[in-house]
Amino acid sequence: MISLAKLPLSVAPVKPHNQPSRQNLHPSSSLFNHHNSRFHSLKDRLIHHLDAGHLRKAISTLDIMSQEGTHPDLITYSLLLKSCIRANNFQQGKLVHDYLTQSGLELDSVILNSLISLYSKCGEWDKANSIFECMGDKRDLVSWSALISCYANNRMEYEAVNTYIDMLDCGFYPNEYCYTAVIRACSNKDNVSIGQIILGSVIKSGYFDSHVCVGCALIDMFVMGSGDFDSAYKVFSKMTQRNVVTWTLLITRLQQLGYSRDAIDFFINMVSSEYIPDKYTLSGVVSACAELRLLSFGQQLHSWAIKSGLFLDVCVGCSLVDMYAKCTTDGFMADSRKVFDRMSDHNVMSWTAIITGYVQSGGYDMGAVELFLEMIKGQVKPNHFTFSSILKACANLSDLPMGEQVYAYAVKLGLASVNCVGNSLISMYARCGNMENARKTFNVLFEKNLISYNTIVSAYAKSLNSEESFELFIEIEDTGTQVDAFTFASLLSGASSIGAIGKGEQIHARILKSGFNSSLHISNALISMYSRCGDIEAAFQVFNGMGDHNVISWTSMVTGFAKHGFAVRALETFHKMLEAGVRPNEITYIAVLSACSHVGLISEGWKHFKSMSMEHGIVPRMEHYACMVDLLGRSGCLEEAMEFINLMPFKADALVLRTFLGACRVNGNINLGKHAAKMILEQDPNDTAAYILLSNLYASTGQWDEVAETRKNMKERNLTKEAEIYDELDQLALKIKELGYVPSTDFVLHDVEEEQKEQYLFQHSEKIAVAFGFISTSKSKPVRVFKNLRVCGDCHTAFKYFSIVKGREIVDGGCDQVSGRKYSDCFYAQVRAEAMIKHDDRLAPYVPKKSRGHGQRIDKKPHSHSSLFLHVKSSGSKSENENKKRVSGKRCFQSGSSNEDEQKKKKLLKRPRPDRINFVNFCLKTPTDMLEEWWHKIQAKGGIDVKLVIMKQMFATYLNTHHDRFSIPFKQIRDFSFLAEDEKRKLKEPKEKIPVTLMEPCGSKSKCG
Repeated sequence: MISLAKLPLSVAPVKPHNQPSRQNLHPSSSLFNHHNSRFHSLKDRLIHHLDAGHLRKAISTLDIMSQEGTHPDLITYSLLLKSCIRANNFQQGKLVHDYLTQSGLELDSVILNSLISLYSKCGEWDKANSIFECMGDKRDLVSWSALISCYANNRMEYEAVNTYIDMLDCGFYPNEYCYTAVIRACSNKDNVSIGQIILGSVIKSGYFDSHVCVGCALIDMFVMGSGDFDSAYKVFSKMTQRNVVTWTLLITRLQQLGYSRDAIDFFINMVSSEYIPDKYTLSGVVSACAELRLLSFGQQLHSWAIKSGLFLDVCVGCSLVDMYAKCTTDGFMADSRKVFDRMSDHNVMSWTAIITGYVQSGGYDMGAVELFLEMIKGQVKPNHFTFSSILKACANLSDLPMGEQVYAYAVKLGLASVNCVGNSLISMYARCGNMENARKTFNVLFEKNLISYNTIVSAYAKSLNSEESFELFIEIEDTGTQVDAFTFASLLSGASSIGAIGKGEQIHARILKSGFNSSLHISNALISMYSRCGDIEAAFQVFNGMGDHNVISWTSMVTGFAKHGFAVRALETFHKMLEAGVRPNEITYIAVLSACSHVGLISEGWKHFKSMSMEHGIVPRMEHYACMVDLLGRSGCLEEAMEFINLMPFKADALVLRTFLGACRVNGNINLGKHAAKMILEQDPNDTAAYILLSNLYASTGQWDEVAETRKNMKERNLTKEAEIYDELDQLALKIKELGYVPSTDFVLHDVEEEQKEQYLFQHSEKIAVAFGFISTSKSKPVRVFKNLRVCGDCHTAFKYFSIVKGREIVDGGCDQVSGRKYSDCFYAQVRAEAMIKHDDRLAPYVPKKSRGHGQRIDKKPHSHSSLFLHVKSSGSKSENENKKRVSGKRCFQSGSSNEDEQKKKKLLKRPRPDRINFVNFCLKTPTDMLEEWWHKIQAKGGIDVKLVIMKQMFATYLNTHHDRFSIPFKQIRDFSFLAEDEKRKLKEPKEKIPVTLMEPCGSKSKCG
């Protein structure tokens, strides 16, 4: 063999200039000895740093070796890579890979397997797969296991299972690590059946009960994949080797899936088996205590954590913070704050835990915002959970500017696209009353899940816009998203908030069809919906059909009976609740005390008020004291009520004192009433309600001088009584009459004067409701009218004028055929029609340009040839004159008529009958209602006697502006091909010819435009 040193210099390879020539590197050479010594010194230093856990120093030593042109061997590189993987320092691992590539060493399977594991932990599965593909014959069982684990870690379960099958095809038999990886890939609903097949192979191979990692993977598969705790426990019980990890896994999974009681039982068994819990075990069981509100047991765990030194751990500390925040009955956050302050390290997890605790406790939202600001000052970057919690705090505070600043910071950190942040932003906008931005945020969400849909559906339901929530429900089903109980509960809440019992019944039917009727949450929502919509018996039927009742179920039923005046049934239900062993809450007692107040049961009320704190440990709130004051006041015990107010443990607020002042007015007690008013005004000198109640008290006893003095004091303080409903109605009446509104007094079925009939019309409940909506809601919100009967014709006409006068959208949501119509659209349709027929200059400015059609105009000159005449034949034995009285829709402007006839026609036009089918009312119907309702009404009056051309004229006029809303083709409507043959024949052969001059359809070349 020829030595390199003996080769001629001309053929010897050229060495880098910074390296000494190999001709002088003989072992006997001092230069070689020095270099060899230097190399071993650096290598020993590198390994020493790795043993000490100083990864950065080891990488620095590797860098020095690289600069000097030397590289460690593959074993050292393998140690470096494994240290990087254990430390989760993937950037340093990639740097080692770069040095390894520069070294030019031929990589063996050990190094390549470590690189696959490295890139698997980094989430760069494509690089791991590329390394695996380049290995060729160097692949071994470790390589296959590493790639399967890579896919499982990156939630690529399908690829993991396929790789496992390919491995079997290549003749490799799995070991415990390979089984662990592929079983973890089957820990979901889609692949759990494959995992059960692999379980058979595991049992045959003998790895089932002898390896802890395989047993843990199987437990995880049964729990997370199918929720089969029985099978998971069987695996656990058959494991011959168990450790803390096994116990901790089972406890954690039970707690995460809501089986907190079982998790605590397993923890007790673990301690009894003499296993020492670690920080993960303790964190899981403390979280279980938080869910069950077991404060005493949680405090024992806290003591054990202090003794064992685990309380300094961030994970344990976060669990303790959450536990104290949830378990403290009065929402006192001092204990949580103490745990947080004593933690040795405050990272993003600990900050998020304390902020979330403040938000969830209620009443500490401002403290949560202050903590968030401290977190930012401490140079700790929030994560998406932090932003979600702080946005909820802003929503609770209704602080929209702060919420938008928080969201801007989330955008800056690149977390705005995270789903939970977007959902919290939707909720924040909705709680602040900005549904427009809430919907925009929902529309731009990158990925909409069920929580996103539930958030926006609940937001619309709470904003009394249930129609949008119902439309979103249809959208959810169209996307294939599976709804849950919360979705239906939100829809029921929306239906109950607006009294739409019809919608609620439809949702109830859908719940029965979907199989959610057994859900306790849904049943409680149904009870609340039926109760709030006035059907207390239906609510009671749902209650009786429930298999199990919780405190919300009983409270909803007690509250429903109390609000509907069934005080005795409310109290009976409450006693049954106590007999069933269900502990009442604060809201339950509000309903009970209210029921006692309505029937005047003073002794019963006192009994329940005292039992709150003595038997159930409930501290009475201001609402409970107000109920007791109302009870005593209704019973005439004003002296006892005042004494009760003076003995309250806290200062009475305006609610309690106003309740007492109202009772003084009923009982005519001036002295106590003045004293109560004085107490209110001491708290708030500008309390308008106190002045008004005091004025009413004086007025009820005839002390008009004092009434005047009270009103004078209000005027001096610039306090005005808010606009009342009838004042608003009076102003509306004046304004709409200026626009041409004429009251339809035919709707008043009383034999009184015309002026009195007009007053009766403005006392209709529909008009009162709309006026109340105007004075009690913001101008940007629509006013929705709901009535269990059909809205009368005069109210329908008045609403159209109300809409244009106030610039507000009015929506009729009643039970009639045209429910859901917008009166703003109706007004413009009517104005356009009336302007064409009546040629009224006052109406022209209110015709929107978009409704006129291309090339159309409002002609101000009257046309003498314009007329519209609709004759409905009556049935029975009435005379022809009587039939003529029922002629509807006369609008005649024919020339040559006498003044007397003209006055009669104007009188008919001024006060239309309610059954008139004139051109204007015809145009206001929706397409389907217009065809069906009109047709049946004509038939009900005894046959058809209407000229075909008049009907076609009406349809054509409507269709020119609304044909896009028709479900029947335009051509079919023009020639009436949608009618039956016998109906068309009747139309074409009228029994009586009616002379009439027709107006050309809208859009034609006639002068009427």
